[in-house]
Amino acid sequence: MSIQAAAANTLTLFMCGDVMTGRGIDQILPHPSAPEIYEPYVSSAYEYVELAERANGRIDKPQSFSYIWGDILPELERHRPAIRIANLETAVTTSDEAWPGKGIHYRMHPRNVDCLTAAALDCCVLANNHTLDWSREGLAETLRVLREAGIKTAGAGDRLADACEPARFKLSDRQRLLVFACGSPDSGIGVGWEATEYRSGLWVIDDLNACAIEQIGRRIESERRRGDIVVMSLHWGGNWGYEVTREQQRFAHQLIDKAGIDIVHGHSSHHPRPIEVYRGKLILYGCGDLLNDYEGIGGYERYRSELGLMYFPEIDRETHQLVRLTMSPTCIRRLRVNLAQRNDAQWLAATLSRECAPFGTSLRLQPDGDLALKWQHDVEAIA
Repeated sequence: MSIQAAAANTLTLFMCGDVMTGRGIDQILPHPSAPEIYEPYVSSAYEYVELAERANGRIDKPQSFSYIWGDILPELERHRPAIRIANLETAVTTSDEAWPGKGIHYRMHPRNVDCLTAAALDCCVLANNHTLDWSREGLAETLRVLREAGIKTAGAGDRLADACEPARFKLSDRQRLLVFACGSPDSGIGVGWEATEYRSGLWVIDDLNACAIEQIGRRIESERRRGDIVVMSLHWGGNWGYEVTREQQRFAHQLIDKAGIDIVHGHSSHHPRPIEVYRGKLILYGCGDLLNDYEGIGGYERYRSELGLMYFPEIDRETHQLVRLTMSPTCIRRLRVNLAQRNDAQWLAATLSRECAPFGTSLRLQPDGDLALKWQHDVEAIA
């Protein structure tokens, strides 16, 4: 088979974990929000800029919209993904109505939305624990601003039916990519954030159980057409640690076995977590942060959360199985994401290979600096 024919039979995606363009990052962009925030120890978002500058040097302001992407934009072009998917972990709003009782509120000014279009993002997943930081008014504005910027969303909406709708992408006359998104309360999603028949909010699953699988399966079956490739983007679990619980693994397997999911796109952790290939389908248990404003904040150095991954899964368009997974290692410095140095890429490969071993997978550093996933066999389904 020729290279051209092989490419025609596969679909390459770009996927990443949390993209947080609020707070300190918003302050260095051309249209910063009012800096007042309501955290226990910090009252101004600009203090996060100062932390980053103390750690890694001065940041001129304002920066261009593309500044935050450092040198990774050519990397996106090199891999040529058909669709670009990110978990957007900030509200895009001018709302001043901070959600009461919540310790951290992320907000980016709507006039800074061009920082997202600078990376040509196609889909922003919103079922996470920061989308409603600035109230339902902020959610409504976020949805409107992203829609007007030409970015599709999943996981949030004016009613539950809207929040459960997928982002739809036409791949051919006979095939679409569907991106569904939901969140689990264990990721920090607030009480009362779930969408209902009568109010806006997020698609929230109460627990990782059979009822949630059945609910997800019904939503997918009501939408799926023959040939569609289906992604479930799932905001779940805590911020730190590599452990994948038995409950999480069982749930991911059942998403594939019973709900017909082709890719499980997990996020919430601030650093990459293990990767599994189950019955030929990709499970990303936690993609880690691609971009945040945490520079200079101590406490979890052993996880090296400044390091991240850009995920480029290649999927067989007939079988919907994983053909290959290539990852580009990244590093956040001076409130921008750049390609990581080779020694950092080696650290990521070694650390994740150790954590992926129970799942029959490992990561290899390639001569071009990419990481490649290797897998030997499927892990048995958990009863």
